[in-house]
Amino acid sequence: MIKAGIIGATGYAGQEIVRLLLGHKDVEIVWYGSRSYIDKKYYEVYQNMFQLVDAVCMDDNMEELADKVDVIFTATPQGLCASLVNEKILKKVKIIDLSADFRIKDVSIYEAWYQIDHKSPGFIGEAVYGLCEINRSKIRNARLIANPGCYPTCSILSIYPLLKEGIIEGNSVIIDAKSGTSGAGRGVKLGNLYCEVNENIKAYGVGTHRHTPEIEEQLSYAAGYPVCINFTPHLVPMNRGILVTAYASLKKNVTYNEIRAIYDSYYGKERFVRVLEREVCPETRWVEGSNFVDVNFKIDIRTNRLILMGAMDNLVKGAAGQAVQNMNILFGLPETEGLLMAPVFP
Repeated sequence: MIKAGIIGATGYAGQEIVRLLLGHKDVEIVWYGSRSYIDKKYYEVYQNMFQLVDAVCMDDNMEELADKVDVIFTATPQGLCASLVNEKILKKVKIIDLSADFRIKDVSIYEAWYQIDHKSPGFIGEAVYGLCEINRSKIRNARLIANPGCYPTCSILSIYPLLKEGIIEGNSVIIDAKSGTSGAGRGVKLGNLYCEVNENIKAYGVGTHRHTPEIEEQLSYAAGYPVCINFTPHLVPMNRGILVTAYASLKKNVTYNEIRAIYDSYYGKERFVRVLEREVCPETRWVEGSNFVDVNFKIDIRTNRLILMGAMDNLVKGAAGQAVQNMNILFGLPETEGLLMAPVFP
């Protein structure tokens, strides 16, 4: 039985890790970490966990936690994991970090976009970007996993195969993305109040969103050259879900069957990426509460562009589900263990 600890267990992503691991036959959660609710019963923070979790919330003492568990999930704000991790800890335990601390390989880019000093840049080089469908072989032997962001996961999985195969021009990519309000976390923010969000949709972080360099870095690996994109996120009045619509210029004439064959070659054996049937556009309601990503495409002959679409649950495949998928790979478990729940509908 794998023993797991969660630092940041009372945020939305942390609670989702708890929910998923409660259904995982090979894992026991032994530490529910939370700075805000120390000594409070976990179910008192999340009443949906009543009679499911009787444990009390602990602190974020990673040194102590590393002696008690096999894997630590850090579902924390940017900068915290980097301030806690050290070589002594990594020799004892595997860490799956859901923040951005180890996603971007150039520390100067991280510090410029996140406006904080990186506390442990020495570990950036060894951290593996935990996009399972692309980096599976590297994940298996890692000590430190940088769990991808929600927007990057959906964007990269939608675009990556076509860039890798040289079908589209990387620097022509424009990503229009929309997310439910849970993507902003559980903290109280004026812009996320009901009356601010309900019956409204708005763009935010236009030209400045912090997921931009993460997406660019991963797409650059696919393309084989530096990629610079336009990425514009939007907040929509729903709890969960991400919808990505990306536009890219074609480098050559292609047919539907040719593009479909590329997607099938990359994702045909992937359990959690579903390439939809022709003319079916991804919808967030078809993936809610699940670890699935639905993708599809449309060739626009008139403009010589390819339109790439993806939908997923930002808290599952965009955070907690992908973290559990990474854990399964790290420990040699079936990758689907604890994650084969059907999407919730309606």
